[in-house]
Amino acid sequence: MKIVRHTAAEMRHALRAIREQLGEDAVILSSRRVPNGVEVTAAVDFDASRIEALESTAAELPERVIGAPPLAANTPAAAEAMGHELKTLRRMLETQLAQLAWNDRTRRSPVHTELLRELSEIGITQELADHLVGQLPADIDLRQGRRFAIAGLSQYLQVTGDCWLDSGGRIAFVGATGVGKTTVLAKLAVRWILRHGAKELALVASDTVRIGAQDQMHALGQLLGVPVHTPERFETLPQLLGRLDQHRLVLIDTPGLSVRDAQFEARRAVLGACGTALAPALVLAASTQAGALEETIERFAPLQPAACVLTKTDEAASLGGALSALIRARLPIAYISDGQRVPEDLHPARALELVTQAVRLAKTRGAAADEDLLRRRFGKLAHANP
Repeated sequence: MKIVRHTAAEMRHALRAIREQLGEDAVILSSRRVPNGVEVTAAVDFDASRIEALESTAAELPERVIGAPPLAANTPAAAEAMGHELKTLRRMLETQLAQLAWNDRTRRSPVHTELLRELSEIGITQELADHLVGQLPADIDLRQGRRFAIAGLSQYLQVTGDCWLDSGGRIAFVGATGVGKTTVLAKLAVRWILRHGAKELALVASDTVRIGAQDQMHALGQLLGVPVHTPERFETLPQLLGRLDQHRLVLIDTPGLSVRDAQFEARRAVLGACGTALAPALVLAASTQAGALEETIERFAPLQPAACVLTKTDEAASLGGALSALIRARLPIAYISDGQRVPEDLHPARALELVTQAVRLAKTRGAAADEDLLRRRFGKLAHANP
């Protein structure tokens, strides 16, 4: 087997040079980012039958394990040790198979695998990245593929436009503690006053948990010249809202709810009792890990949020995870909050701008997808970790 290593400014240049040097049968063994571009290692005389042999071995291993007699496993400790060794062997086989599958995929579809790499660097989930790249034509070039991927993400990302400031409504800002619910409320209130005046606006301070929260709301109302209503208890919120029909826009500050809070279900039930006139707005911090965002979205789903507000985008290390979670949940984004200034740092969400920002953020931070991660994600048996 002949192995070569080539460095170029872009992946396509490296792949072209490798094909010229080794021919069409060259196999990409590895690739990584380097300061001056990409470094690609390739080889020829690749035996594709190894993939089939390893795949067959990995597929047959569970049956062999189940049907094998307990040779020396006469004690629980010995049986446990044997089981551990078999799991280790299976993991090794699956890892090697995934590596060969990824290398073969890189050889056959270099543009597609490069896009999978770039989407992973943005923070896009495996499922969504595979779906986007799977729709690409076989003969597409890298520049067209990037445009397609960005356009695809933008199309999947739902936004509402400036709907609340246009139409009004009863908006209850819900979410975890510290995500910026009160700040978003203040920004939206000021934007409404600048457009419509203060006459048809009312604020509701229903956060009885956080110390000083209601005082903060009353101070905001006094500053803006709008009424602030405080329910006797959070449970009386539905009755209070029934008395505010004369206001075109009602903004409601609610207590922060951790998904593991003992009061979570009770408070969620109160919001549900407010009826269809209430539009819950789920406030999510972009700086939160993607897994935690997905859990929050799932727990608040029974409230059927009309939309979400994505805050702290200026503090996020990556936006791809948040965008993936929102696309998966089909939860529209109403506004983006990217700072503390009121009301300047609140903007109606625009899908293409968000995706472009995610790409730009990944480049600015020098995000790089680890080669082993790519093999585990997109190899044939990436899902088969025990």
